[in-house]
Amino acid sequence: MTEFFKMHGLGNDFVVFDARRHSGSFSPQLAVSVADRRSGIGCDQIMVLRPPASGGDVFLEMINADGSTAGACGNGTRCVADLLMAESGRQQIGIETVSGLLTAWRAGDQISVDMGPPGLGWQDIPLSREMDTGAVQLAAAPVPAICVSMGNPHAVLFVADAEAVNIAELGPLLEQDPLFPERANIEFAHIIAADRIRMRVWERGAGITRACGSGACATAVAAVRAGLAGRQTELVLDGGVLGLQWTQDDRVIMTGPSELVSRGHLEGGLAAHYAAEGPG
Repeated sequence: MTEFFKMHGLGNDFVVFDARRHSGSFSPQLAVSVADRRSGIGCDQIMVLRPPASGGDVFLEMINADGSTAGACGNGTRCVADLLMAESGRQQIGIETVSGLLTAWRAGDQISVDMGPPGLGWQDIPLSREMDTGAVQLAAAPVPAICVSMGNPHAVLFVADAEAVNIAELGPLLEQDPLFPERANIEFAHIIAADRIRMRVWERGAGITRACGSGACATAVAAVRAGLAGRQTELVLDGGVLGLQWTQDDRVIMTGPSELVSRGHLEGGLAAHYAAEGPG
């Protein structure tokens, strides 16, 4: 089964494979080949649908463009939820991930997902040693970072102007700072208003992307922690706007668009690679 779906949420793009009726692994080498924008399909992450194991409707395996495992992907989760709700005719879906069960639902013409509670302790991120996660000094950073886990590690830097940051230079340096034993996603943000934040991102395993859902969640939480914004905000990303709410009962709700771009089948070398190593 070589069928795939190409989807995106605010330009954060994904290739989705349905392996609910197939066994087998999706190798890092295959992921890199599929994600390649010149010789493959091209994407920031690959989403593989697996049979559920813990009460959800599906288990979602998430793989970065470099073949590494993604612990969370908010926009990818919303896109997959949109696909599965269209398939089933339902208005709500439970998606199992390595970081826990996430609930997603239709919110008008957009998709909302409950990303769960943020992790704020140094071991939650994780960091390599105990420290205040609200003021983390990174060697290459222009300002202290606020660190948050949304099922994956994030370091949020509030700067004077996110547009002026050389993300291609700073992103990889900060991602691999020794304080991050599992590397980290790096967000650069500035406050537009108490309910509006501009954010740009360097994603662990993917590089610069037009949007990052878990990064938007982490930035919204970090802004509240720093006293810079309220609990309900809009995040203005390179690809568009996400709505964020950090509820009083410690849930982070993200809302935004999802689009199915195309569907197709792998051919040639990719199809052979998929048949040999992929799910099915």
